[in-house]
Amino acid sequence: MDLRWEILSGYWPLFMKGLLTTIELTLVAIVVGLALGAVLGLISSSRDAPPLKSEPLNLLLKLARGLTTAYVTFFRGTPLFVQILLVHFAVMPALLHPEHGLLLSGELAREFRQEHGAFFSGAVALSLNAGAYISEIFRAGIQSIHTGQTQAAWSLGLTHGQAMRFVIMPQAFRRMVPALVNEGVTLIKDSSLVSAIGLAELALAARTVAGAYSRYWEPYLAISAMYLVLTLVLSTLAQRLEAPAHLRGR
Repeated sequence: MDLRWEILSGYWPLFMKGLLTTIELTLVAIVVGLALGAVLGLISSSRDAPPLKSEPLNLLLKLARGLTTAYVTFFRGTPLFVQILLVHFAVMPALLHPEHGLLLSGELAREFRQEHGAFFSGAVALSLNAGAYISEIFRAGIQSIHTGQTQAAWSLGLTHGQAMRFVIMPQAFRRMVPALVNEGVTLIKDSSLVSAIGLAELALAARTVAGAYSRYWEPYLAISAMYLVLTLVLSTLAQRLEAPAHLRGR
């Protein structure tokens, strides 16, 4: 196999731009997915909480649990690739449209879609997908703590919210860290799917070089190395975060 690495020399700016876009996309998806997943995970685990004093609030919480279950089932049960296409070609035109956009319309909507449409669609799809998986991580982490600890916190006069904040969540988070790291690594790799809607990230950069030279080893080995470095960096940072958490739990 004769590798011609010199064909990549003129495309390094494209690869660097793709690397930066991949990092930005992953960071947005991780932050939004964590926030969304934490809220949905708490809603899902509220089945074990004592009933609220207000019956309308109990009904509202039950409805929220049902919607959360439907959301998680959809995003975990359908391919991410399909979700990206659905968001970009169906949802975004309804929200951002020059004539009848629900969020933006007119020239502003046209300019936003031209300049940021692919990134916005990719970030939304990845964030929604991550939120579904992270919510299950939070739910499982919370439910892994023995119920006796929650009951002991209640007997000490803590409310359910205080028990979750000061007793359950600190212990559950230590158990969630490995799964959350795995989800972050998955997001880095899944960001390559966004090239299908024209976002200039690493996968699209490799496809550009492959199309120009009809050579595939060099560009795809190059982005494989970049993805590997990103995942190793994330894993190393997570290990540094996880070590103090385990020490605090002793």
